[in-house]
Amino acid sequence: QVQLVESGGGLVQTGGSLRLSCAASGRAFSAYAMGWFRQAPGKVREFVANIDRSGRSTYYADSVKGRFTISRDNAKNTVYLQMNSLKPDDAAVYYCAVRISLFKINPRPSDYDYWGQGTQVTVSS
Repeated sequence: QVQLVESGGGLVQTGGSLRLSCAASGRAFSAYAMGWFRQAPGKVREFVANIDRSGRSTYYADSVKGRFTISRDNAKNTVYLQMNSLKPDDAAVYYCAVRISLFKINPRPSDYDYWGQGTQVTVSS
């Protein structure tokens, strides 16, 4: 099975920035689309961003559009999430995930096949 390890989470003030990384191993990284999800306490896991296997196409949740950027470096087997203008509502555990199937609009967690353990993002006011 593919292995995913997230890093880069931490504590930031409202308006600050973080860059999350997700390192993949165990499979041909460039063959799969990748996504980021987040889950806050007491909330369902929600979609954040998706990037296709080439890095050419990206898709974002409305709540983060214009503030977050997903990217990938296939040579490093790594996907990134650059988060700017962070808000308290962005606080959550952030997970990266592998999607083998074709992309679907409004992605759900069940559309993705492999998951990392998550990295905590805390935003203080």
